[in-house]
Amino acid sequence: MFKGRLEAFSDGVIAIIITIMVLELKVPHGGDIGALRPLLPIFLSYILSFVNVGIYWNNHHHLLQVAKQVNGRTLWANLHLLFWLSLIPFATAWMGENHFTALPVAFYGVVLLMAAIAYFILSRTLISHHGRDSMLAKAVGRDFKGKISVLIYAAAIPLAFVKPWFGCTLYVLVAIMWLIPDRRIERTLKP
Repeated sequence: MFKGRLEAFSDGVIAIIITIMVLELKVPHGGDIGALRPLLPIFLSYILSFVNVGIYWNNHHHLLQVAKQVNGRTLWANLHLLFWLSLIPFATAWMGENHFTALPVAFYGVVLLMAAIAYFILSRTLISHHGRDSMLAKAVGRDFKGKISVLIYAAAIPLAFVKPWFGCTLYVLVAIMWLIPDRRIERTLKP
């Protein structure tokens, strides 16, 4: 099957996810700088989530640039990833509205962990479809950043119950790690 529909559908869902997140940002009641103070946790959670969704969109785009085609298993693996990404607006709003308390921060981590696992499954499904000697398999390689991200998320969830800021710090750490450009796929695509 051609991959164009999968890419277009995924881009649309991710755009809707970002739109839902921004709609959660409510206008403050007041025209002074003090009126923004209660919105700070909501805005901080939005920034973190926007960056995370952007990272997934970027990596998803790169992953599919190397893929030649998709199959039914790939479509389901992609839907699995989109399911977890679609929960980010809810987790973001819950975390921001409750000023980063333990349970919402831990839930946010569960959503990030499951999205990371779903992305790993998607990449492995595509590699399985294209073969171990494919350009895709070579581009993804051992996926150290993906595996370490899962471990950091798994550690951050219980830490959120000790101190929510421990969990948030680890979520930010993973985002920073992924903001550093990953050139594996781009290097593979160069002529």
